[in-house]
Amino acid sequence: MKFLQSLVDKFAGKPIDWDELEESLIRADLGVPMTTRIIKTLQDREAWSLMGISDVVKVVREEIARILPPDLPSIRSLPVKPKVILLLGVNGTGKTTSTAKLARYLQQDRHSVLLAAADTFRAAAIEQLDVWARRLGVQMIRGQYNADPAALCYEAYQAAAGRKIEFLLCDTAGRMHTKTNLMAELQKVKRTLGKHDPDAPQETLLVVDATTGGNALSQAREFHSALGLTGLIVTKLDGSGKGGIVVAIQDELGIPTRFVGTGEQLDDFAPFDRQTYIDNLL
Repeated sequence: MKFLQSLVDKFAGKPIDWDELEESLIRADLGVPMTTRIIKTLQDREAWSLMGISDVVKVVREEIARILPPDLPSIRSLPVKPKVILLLGVNGTGKTTSTAKLARYLQQDRHSVLLAAADTFRAAAIEQLDVWARRLGVQMIRGQYNADPAALCYEAYQAAAGRKIEFLLCDTAGRMHTKTNLMAELQKVKRTLGKHDPDAPQETLLVVDATTGGNALSQAREFHSALGLTGLIVTKLDGSGKGGIVVAIQDELGIPTRFVGTGEQLDDFAPFDRQTYIDNLL
């Protein structure tokens, strides 16, 4: 995630080339609007032509801090009914593993969790979530291969409510954000959950892979338009020099990053922290 390090390496000890700086910031996936603001902020300052890379780094940090929310509320349980968290994403982002990691995180905070294997189109996904459920010691609702995911989530809510479980995590099928019929199916899942509780799902989290850069922003646009996202889970943030996508999505869409995945193990998962993120940029 240390994308500012590449700026330091590139411009240390020499004058700033503004075109090259602009290109570097865009390559870090900060997005064009954010990059434009950073360049303008720098060039609006007195003696900008004499600025060095340390001045640039300072302004980049300030602008990022201005965009990212300082304190995100933790995900809390509801008094008398299950809180539903719908997990979305395209194939290959680590959605099912992130579902398990979130379950583990909630468990560690002494919450009860029920998993719903709503990715009914891949038998392997159902089995993968079942393996995680057994490892975690949590209950899971599963259906037949190719079953209706909306009906399965409806049944899972009934089970969670009947067993007085605090959190229902619905792992939906990975789908391309450009496929209208698949997005309509997710909307059906959301409507069906709403028959139990008009506020459900209370959280709709999109899992994105930090290494995909600008494509993650496109995914966020489409899923947000169709379903109204409440946050992101960003995977592979530790191995990406393009961690700016967190900022670009917050800047354009106002969608906060709620959690980050930083490895393959169950515990390689944590709430997003703005200061830690900024500190790790360099």
